[in-house]
Amino acid sequence: MRNRILLLGAAMVMALQATAGQAADKKTLAIVVKGLDNPFFEQINLGCKKWMSENADSEYECLYTGPASSADEAGEVQIVDDLLTRGVAAIAISPSNAPAMANRVRQIAPSVPVMTVDADFLEADRDIRATYLGTDNYLMGVKMAEEAAILKPNGGSVCLQLGNVAADNINARAQGFRDTAAGAKGVDRLTGQNGWSEIEGCPVFTNDQADLANQQMADTFIANPDLDAFILIGGWAQFAPQAYTQVTDQVMDKLKSKDLIIIAGDTLPPQTKAFREGRSHAQVGQRPFEMGYKAPDVMIQLINGEKVDDPLYTGLDVCNQEDPGFCANN
Repeated sequence: MRNRILLLGAAMVMALQATAGQAADKKTLAIVVKGLDNPFFEQINLGCKKWMSENADSEYECLYTGPASSADEAGEVQIVDDLLTRGVAAIAISPSNAPAMANRVRQIAPSVPVMTVDADFLEADRDIRATYLGTDNYLMGVKMAEEAAILKPNGGSVCLQLGNVAADNINARAQGFRDTAAGAKGVDRLTGQNGWSEIEGCPVFTNDQADLANQQMADTFIANPDLDAFILIGGWAQFAPQAYTQVTDQVMDKLKSKDLIIIAGDTLPPQTKAFREGRSHAQVGQRPFEMGYKAPDVMIQLINGEKVDDPLYTGLDVCNQEDPGFCANN
């Protein structure tokens, strides 16, 4: 508990220092992500920074922040609470625990625009935010299932690796995968539809931790030597390249023969490198830089009372062995 408080305190100090360094007439457009330890969110930060460099004369500045650890759900809620209480012009949130975050925002009832980025609130809570900017997560799951079907046309045994139990974006991807694999809507679990069956003990939940993700993969491969497919609904394991290499080294013969296939979310540099090395068969990538770059403009539109579409999708990049596409040179 003490360590969590210290980590949260450090994150808030950084946020406060960043805000204190702003010119007195600058208004804050806050982007709050699940955790500063995730390289995916660093791409959002880079997008925020690019917007800043291109809009130096704006009356607004983009503030990127979040808890030090992606596992710190309560810390993220507290940061949003503090920012809204202290006063920001608008806020874009990537909620780790969607119900908890929405509940706190509803209690605060801020007078400034609230939007979500990367991850959305649950459908029942979307009335408290103006729009969602990010990936069509259900479609992302659909694309993963389509790639799996090409590689395994008769289906097979599969394990889905998810993130946080309450993360709406990850759950939407899983639903897209299951529905597409099964050929039916609203499938809770694959139990033989079109040949696909989820193995006992899966899905596994990483809580957005790369070390845990790799341990789960290793354990699953050992316990299930005949597994046909492992689906990283998010890219967590690949965010720790050395550990991911060690885990996949143990099954490289199966990966080469495609007895075992791996399909993963996201296309950050360590992931595309792993793909080129044959450590995954397909990557379905989001565009986090674009999320961070576009979010400030969307928040300004909301502040000005302009009509903004809901949702605002940023697109996907699909890489596979037949068409490496984006992954070939990135």
